[in-house]
Amino acid sequence: MNTYNDYIKEIEERKIQGLKPKPIDGAELLSEIIKQIIDINNEYREDSLSFFIYNTIPGTTSAATVKAAFLKKIILEESVVKEITPAFAFELLSHMKGGPSIEVLLDLALGIDANIAKEAAKVLKTQVYLYEADMERLKVAFESGNEIATSIVKSYAQAEFFTKLPEIVEEIKVVTYIAGVGDISTDLLSPGNQAHSRSDRELHGKCMISIPAQEEIKMLQAQHPDKSVMLIAEKGTMGVGSSRMSGVNNVALWTGKQASPYVPFVNFAPIVAGTNGISPIFLTTVDVTGGIGLDLKNWVKKLDENGNVVRNESGDPILEEVYSVATGTVLTINTKTKKLYNGDKELIDISKAFTPQKIEFIKAGGSYAIVFGKKLQTFASKTLGIDIVPVYAPSKEVSIEGQGLTAVEKIFNKNAVGTTPGKILHAGSDVRVTVNIIGSQDTTGLMTSQELESMAATVISPIVDGAYQSGCHTASVWDNKSKANIPRLMKFMNDFGLITARDPKGVYHAMTDVIHKVLNDITIDEWAIIIGGDSHTRMSKGVAFGADSGTVALALATGEASMPIPESVKVTFKGSMKEYMDFRDVVHATQSQMLQKFGGENVFQGRIIEVHLGTLTADQAFTFTDWTAEMKAKASICISEDATLIESLEISISRIQIMIDKGMDNHNQVLQGLINRANKRIDEISSGVKPALTPDSNAKYYAEVLIDLDVIVEPMIADPDVNNADVSKRYTHDTIRPLSFYGGTKKVDLGFIGSCMIHKGDMKILAQMLKNIERQQGKVEFKAPLVVAPPTYNIVDELKAEGDWDVLQKYSGFEFDDNAPKGEARLKYENMLYLERPGCNLCMGNQEKAEKGDTVMATSTRLFQGRVVEDKEGKKGESLLSSTPVVVLSTVLGRTPTIEEYIAAVDGINLTKFKPSSKLLVK
Repeated sequence: MNTYNDYIKEIEERKIQGLKPKPIDGAELLSEIIKQIIDINNEYREDSLSFFIYNTIPGTTSAATVKAAFLKKIILEESVVKEITPAFAFELLSHMKGGPSIEVLLDLALGIDANIAKEAAKVLKTQVYLYEADMERLKVAFESGNEIATSIVKSYAQAEFFTKLPEIVEEIKVVTYIAGVGDISTDLLSPGNQAHSRSDRELHGKCMISIPAQEEIKMLQAQHPDKSVMLIAEKGTMGVGSSRMSGVNNVALWTGKQASPYVPFVNFAPIVAGTNGISPIFLTTVDVTGGIGLDLKNWVKKLDENGNVVRNESGDPILEEVYSVATGTVLTINTKTKKLYNGDKELIDISKAFTPQKIEFIKAGGSYAIVFGKKLQTFASKTLGIDIVPVYAPSKEVSIEGQGLTAVEKIFNKNAVGTTPGKILHAGSDVRVTVNIIGSQDTTGLMTSQELESMAATVISPIVDGAYQSGCHTASVWDNKSKANIPRLMKFMNDFGLITARDPKGVYHAMTDVIHKVLNDITIDEWAIIIGGDSHTRMSKGVAFGADSGTVALALATGEASMPIPESVKVTFKGSMKEYMDFRDVVHATQSQMLQKFGGENVFQGRIIEVHLGTLTADQAFTFTDWTAEMKAKASICISEDATLIESLEISISRIQIMIDKGMDNHNQVLQGLINRANKRIDEISSGVKPALTPDSNAKYYAEVLIDLDVIVEPMIADPDVNNADVSKRYTHDTIRPLSFYGGTKKVDLGFIGSCMIHKGDMKILAQMLKNIERQQGKVEFKAPLVVAPPTYNIVDELKAEGDWDVLQKYSGFEFDDNAPKGEARLKYENMLYLERPGCNLCMGNQEKAEKGDTVMATSTRLFQGRVVEDKEGKKGESLLSSTPVVVLSTVLGRTPTIEEYIAAVDGINLTKFKPSSKLLVK
């Protein structure tokens, strides 16, 4: 009984942490538990029954296989357990959501006992997680005349698994809880430094917001037992920064409903809101759990008598409260009128939260059930030879005669599934699309594997071109948590059909490359749709959407995703860059000039940024597309010239070949297939058969922004503005300041060059600057630490071949060693250069961090509170975001440089340059 004893020991250890027993996913433990259930005199029998019934993870876990097999024996009366009748066994099977439970139910439904077959059929008619093998069994039985199979197929054709569900209630009473003022990052709901515990839902739930906040939520629930707690971002947007399924899981755990009495810690139907709504990628995650996301608009810009916006001394619009949502306010969501009420008073229209599709998600308990249900109904209708009965809300198809297509509209039209044949779709349409490239990262990957298990998926969809499981988020510290989790994740994903950063068989060297860089390389068609488990899934080829772990799992399992076609904002450029400027400054200036043009309104939020870079290769263009996540865009598309796109594809081919040479391809030769597609795409462009993707000249945009490069005269810095008197203005990414703002006096405690925002050119700039400073000053002395984490091993290899790595080694006091990776996170830093392992490093915040209270100058994307650096008593930590040369010089000086110091330091250095295309990039 060693396995069971170990489990009991773990339970006692969890009690000390205030935790309940961990859910069981292993076959060995559950088999032992079953033996104790069968032994009616066993001292552990009562606890074993409870563990078996209430604490076993369903889906395709090995424990689920054992549980389903035992329930089958009970139903067939091959085993007798007085506490589990055959009827109760059927109920338990109905809550197991596919995989082995479906196999057992089909065995029983197609078996020889007529009564058992009928009961099994009743359960099967409520299930949606069937895969090809399950459907094939039903089809064969149906074609052979089996009456039970026929009844099941007919039920599926009518989609009774959906139509017989209860309708959503008309009125939902909520009590408000202000989770924060200003934009709420998903870090508040699920901190990055607690990423290791995400797959342990109860444990991870203890990190949401704060312990006092959790107590306040419990008090509200005690005071209002008949109401749901609604978490609110007052004067801000809820869920910025990432999709973070773990954040939604945490909100649901504290404020939602239990999905099944027999599945612990899996809740659904959370309700979240924000003055400025919900971040698009986070809202998708809310949909996954059948939740509700509201755009409150309870604060609006104050207008004078002439209708002009009234501004404060800083030039920011003054906001006026339209209605209060202070903590403890009781409101009513009416799902029929689609309005929000306080008592009888109507507050605001919330119809965007209750589209026909979203109502279906709520009714079904999440979006997965709808996707699988449609697939199942299609199968059944085809098997019966009948037209599909219109059960689900039809896909919204918006088609405007005479109007051209934006780039994203073209991609969606190419990849759309199940739409009216021949119909051209425009923004606002709601469609299913095929997904070409998928990425899973390592801190959410364990959750993705759990989601795949829960939806009973065992192999990647054959229509996916390629998928990659990264190891970048756990690259900097190979600690015991990583050693316990990551090899298990890599094996699961490798078996599932993904290319994995780490080889479960140990043949090839571990590759901790930043996931977005790898996805950018393996995207070999600018017409592709990419889904990735991170908000910075923003490719410079194709259109990429950051997604929660569940949406990633769904895409892996089905090769599809469902979403509306977003509106686009067109970004073009004029003028020329100053010689001493870096392209990163153009990126920041784009955000700044956009906000200035539209009076502080972020027209990028929730839309596609169609950026006409034209002349930048995918590596360099990625700096722009990556940052669009911080612009709050839903995604971005880079419009390239033909020659530039060919050059980018050639780079991709060379890097994919390196992966193949390392031994990373699988038995399906996914990587070789990508190279073959890339070569074909190059031939299409070169021959003129299919030029690079461009929008139509008569496409319609929500807005157009022309960026003036001539007015960018000094480096630009994104500042978290941690001491702004208006807390809603802190940590927003929207405060973009010129270098001169700091007067060359702001102390910098640490510099960071790394993350997905840099490319090989940045690493060469670093090497060139060090040589420049040595030539000008005689030697290089760091007055602040400089942490450098190259994005990929390919870049390191190329720098070594070109001599730049030797320069970095010369000045470094630490260099990573893959044969002896760090086992603990660094707590203190010396004033020297640290050459860290390729990966995310400080940007993720889950392993390495700056010292508390530090002012960090970084090339990364993260300036959220507590992400890169935490506060200390008396001083807030702050992460300022800038170009590589500004970071380097800030660490050498120990402060922000003056513009004169900066210009001298970059003299003669080949900075990342951009010249607007001379061609009109439209069709």
